[in-house]
Amino acid sequence: MDADLGDYRKSYEKGALLLDNVPENPIELFRNWFIEVERHFNIEETNAMTISTIGLDGYPKSRVVLLKKYTHEGFIFYTNYESEKGKAILENPNVCLSFFWHSAERQIIIKGKAEKIPENLSDGYFESRPRGSQLGALVSNQSEVVTNREVLETKLKALELKFEGQPLERPEYWGGFMVRPVELEFWQGRPNRLHDRIRYQLQEDYNWKIDRLAP
Repeated sequence: MDADLGDYRKSYEKGALLLDNVPENPIELFRNWFIEVERHFNIEETNAMTISTIGLDGYPKSRVVLLKKYTHEGFIFYTNYESEKGKAILENPNVCLSFFWHSAERQIIIKGKAEKIPENLSDGYFESRPRGSQLGALVSNQSEVVTNREVLETKLKALELKFEGQPLERPEYWGGFMVRPVELEFWQGRPNRLHDRIRYQLQEDYNWKIDRLAP
């Protein structure tokens, strides 16, 4: 069945991004945008981002994960290291993150290299998670084929009984990645498709080169 979406239209009217007004460090601009979107726009899970990897089969693949921390060094999220995503990153650490905040008419695209964070940091975050999420990490052999949902639910009940009243330790196969950025592009929707695009590129001296791109 064909579906012609050529008549879908939207006019972008909510903001501007001018080269004269951006900070020298892109993480500062990311922080400013994140706070503005969280405070002033009705967006659930502002920290939801798409991560794209190159799979072991050579194909790119994108999926949504949750950003759990950002610093001047990079962007941290957590996953199963033995999942399809985890294996892809460990084989090829070049990844892309993207945020699209539709209500704010803003997008950020981040290219960078992912690396495992120290184990003590993964331990600390795992301890902070709700117990149900901790058990979920133990139950799921992420990305592997399962016969049906009952297999997972049965395993969950067994683990609940086994560890009742006991603290749960982080499994070695689960933890955090930090994406250290080498390029960030900030996109602000504008009328007549003349959108604002500002790109930051990391230089050899660790300063950032800032350019405006054509929409």
